[in-house]
Amino acid sequence: MNLPKLDLPANAFIHPNGQNQAAVAQLFEQVMDLLLCEMGQAGRRSPLPPLTHLPDHYIPNQGIPETELLTQLKAIIQQSMNAAHPGYIGHMDSIPSSASILGDLVAGALNNNMLSVEMSPVLSRLEPLLLKEIAGIFGLPETAGGVLVSGGSLGNLQAIALARNSHFPILEQGLAGLEKPPVFFVSAAAHTSFKKAAMVLGLGSTAAVAVATDRRGKLDCEALEAAIAQAHRNGQAPFAVVATAGTTITGNIDPLEPIAAICRRHRLWFHVDASYGGALAFSPDHQPLLRGIDQAESITFNPQKWLYVTKTCAMTLFRDAKAWQDSFRIGAPYMGEADDAINLGEVSLQGTRHGDVLKLWMTLQHLGRQGCSSIIERNLALTQVFLQKIRDRPYLKLATEPEMNIICFRAEPGQGAATDRDGVNWDDWNSQLQNHLLETAKVFVSLPLYQGQRWLKVVLLNPFTTLEQLEQLFQALDQFVARPGPSRQRLKA
Repeated sequence: MNLPKLDLPANAFIHPNGQNQAAVAQLFEQVMDLLLCEMGQAGRRSPLPPLTHLPDHYIPNQGIPETELLTQLKAIIQQSMNAAHPGYIGHMDSIPSSASILGDLVAGALNNNMLSVEMSPVLSRLEPLLLKEIAGIFGLPETAGGVLVSGGSLGNLQAIALARNSHFPILEQGLAGLEKPPVFFVSAAAHTSFKKAAMVLGLGSTAAVAVATDRRGKLDCEALEAAIAQAHRNGQAPFAVVATAGTTITGNIDPLEPIAAICRRHRLWFHVDASYGGALAFSPDHQPLLRGIDQAESITFNPQKWLYVTKTCAMTLFRDAKAWQDSFRIGAPYMGEADDAINLGEVSLQGTRHGDVLKLWMTLQHLGRQGCSSIIERNLALTQVFLQKIRDRPYLKLATEPEMNIICFRAEPGQGAATDRDGVNWDDWNSQLQNHLLETAKVFVSLPLYQGQRWLKVVLLNPFTTLEQLEQLFQALDQFVARPGPSRQRLKA
């Protein structure tokens, strides 16, 4: 019997016997040359390039020529968010390490499935070992372990699910038999993923009870105690408290040790969302900012942010790995088993999963702890320069006193009203300033809503951002303020 002939390009796949190696190598080299050229010129493009046209979205009957494919790929690169630009300082999106890019490439070529050990014999064994090492850096005990997930939202969902499963007998019978509705507590500045987690877990989004913050943007412990007491009066069943180590807008760290003490007193699960700020654990000088994180039952941490690993790369760490596996595991009879390793798909929210551990491992091996620490130290030193420039300008104010490399600031609007007595709308003013900085200084800062007002947010992540670029930013800012009009008159008042 003769099989139908494959109607494919000669380099559609890498032949397992190497018969088309030259053809595949030529395609790879063209793409790599394009990528290196464009990434090497990222500083010449805007941090946020304009979108002029989208690539062809239709599926052709016959594959298009490689020249046309590369032309469209180049246009996609040039119109994409340009996180590699040293002036891209508006969000927690970092330039990726070279090792993580290569790790992603190799993981894609291997195409192993993190669902089970037999589908990823090396990576399924490497992931728990590496995450146990990272758990130790956070001060968790030898019993700790964890799993990689596709983003911090999934990490938080997994942690809250385990907290719920550990507190209530619902693993098999669900929520229906509970006498009281479960609730957990989060800072009012916590990530929105916790409300989503409460919704997905069948608790209802209001089960994520928001606790007031103090003037520094941190969870107020007195307000937390009051919220726990109120929940009991309401006939609810508290089961967890979430602390944030690095809030999304202002980068503040909740008082971890006092919150841990409250959790012990009330027998509540203590989860720390350290998606961003967890990287401080790699800096000996700044690790004390995370004091108390070693008392957590679970931690979310995203190396895709301040450790420069390509997206996606996030993790949930658990103080007691065995308890996590026992309280979450759903066996899959179609997967083989190994005596020395577990099938990660049985103990995580995701089944089929990319081999993200490879790019994480390559980055940490390539940079080492010292390399990670040096970037963090440089970022924080640059932050102090930025802060001084804000303090030198009386018309600017800070939302909170920064603890990391996230700075949230805006023009001083007198009495704090959205519109002053001269009719200046300060939200609009800051929005115009954001556009001015992008157009004039080639710097992108974001414009989040914080406490009902628009603020400018800076995240000093890029290792290639220089003092000269900060100087250009503030020159452009001063230029904007000096423009004639009501904003200038008000700022000088």
